[in-house]
Amino acid sequence: MMNSSRRSFIKVAGITALGLGTQPLTQAVAASASHGPQTEVRKGPDALKAKQWAMVIDTRKLQHAEDLEPLIDACHKTHNVPHFQNKKHEIKWIWESHFHNVFVDLHNSYMSEEVEQRPFLALCNHCENPPCVRACPTQATFKRESDGIVLMDFHRCIGCRFCMAACPYGSRSFNFKDPRTGLNEKEINRKFPTRTMGVVEKCNFCAERLAEGNMPACVEASNGAITFGDLKDPHSEVRAVLHENFTIRRNTALGTEPCVYYIV
Repeated sequence: MMNSSRRSFIKVAGITALGLGTQPLTQAVAASASHGPQTEVRKGPDALKAKQWAMVIDTRKLQHAEDLEPLIDACHKTHNVPHFQNKKHEIKWIWESHFHNVFVDLHNSYMSEEVEQRPFLALCNHCENPPCVRACPTQATFKRESDGIVLMDFHRCIGCRFCMAACPYGSRSFNFKDPRTGLNEKEINRKFPTRTMGVVEKCNFCAERLAEGNMPACVEASNGAITFGDLKDPHSEVRAVLHENFTIRRNTALGTEPCVYYIV
């Protein structure tokens, strides 16, 4: 029977041979082999815990693009998300879009004009059944079993972009350029790692902040427009908000079970 290390080598070698890898084969194999269990964020004594983190965005409280800007800025500054003028090089963890782009399966010809024109936040949905995890050949993207967050291990990413192809929400960005060149040196958050060219990145539900007992940056900046909590806890604030409001999710017919809900 072929052992696991040999299978890993053949899998990575095949991807590189197809020209889909952006790093040298030896580096990719070393990254795959050097990791044991999937990377965990080190949690402190005040860490917030949940069986399945989930987010509810009240779009009624975010009526204008100006309402979304502080949330996006908070996320991008916290995670050293670069800014490039060229849209082809754009990196997004959380961004603004319109209803017909976010909810492609729910758009109809007779929608409320107010809802159709309302800006919507888009981000990784941290699905309970994430297709990106199944598509990744090196386990660089993985679902954390302890709380359901879908994370990226930047060191294991070989740049094949299979996860981007598998994600139905367009929630992942690829670093075509060195992202550090799109950062203001004086504003870099030294507590969060910067990335390199050739890797994929996305929202991580602020796992590093949860580990320190803090809510996600966008939640803190939302002034109550975003609720965050344990979807599996019937007594959580998230469950209370879901019980009291009609919500929608993105592309639920795909069976991914997204954990970001929208009150409209």
